[in-house]
Amino acid sequence: QTQQTRAMRLRIGTPPPVDGRNHVIVQTDQFMEELFDHPPGATVSCQTDFFLDRPETPIYVPSKTGRDAETQIYPGELFHFDTEVQPILEVLVGKTVEQALVEVMEEDELAAIREQQRRYKEIRAAEKAEEQRLEEQERRRREEAAKRVEELELTNRIRLETEDRVSAAVLTQGYLTDLLPSVLEGLKEAGYFIDDIREDVEENFMSWLMGEV
Repeated sequence: QTQQTRAMRLRIGTPPPVDGRNHVIVQTDQFMEELFDHPPGATVSCQTDFFLDRPETPIYVPSKTGRDAETQIYPGELFHFDTEVQPILEVLVGKTVEQALVEVMEEDELAAIREQQRRYKEIRAAEKAEEQRLEEQERRRREEAAKRVEELELTNRIRLETEDRVSAAVLTQGYLTDLLPSVLEGLKEAGYFIDDIREDVEENFMSWLMGEV
């Protein structure tokens, strides 16, 4: 007993509750008991039959709410077919003829549109060809004008060159005409000139020199 009292004293107790709260006594001892005695048992089994195919669900047919009745109608008793069908035929024939006329008018309109398109394409092609012809004519005219201008410039250049050459030839010929007697006279006085040389110079050299100029 002394040991139990000492153990109880040494046992850690529950701390006191905080302000505003109280402890509640709860059972913490083991109170569930494990059963070791098993009741007798046996294993059995059974076999069920295979499932059969479920038949198709029949079509729903509502239940009848009245009584069945019947009557006999003879031909021509309700209406006369040849007489009653005439308005229907008139409507059908009228609609058919009207639809046919509409289709014919549409075909004529489409044909007119195609003809108009064809004429427009022809006019457009002719205008385009005329435009190309005028462009080609204008191009040739420009080329011809440029060629004429170039030929005129070339002609003027040749004319100026010819005039320069003629002027130079005239000046040279006049200068040589004035210079030749004095040269021949100087050669004669120096004793280097004889009649044969003078004749050759006057007939051959001078004619050649004038031709080259």
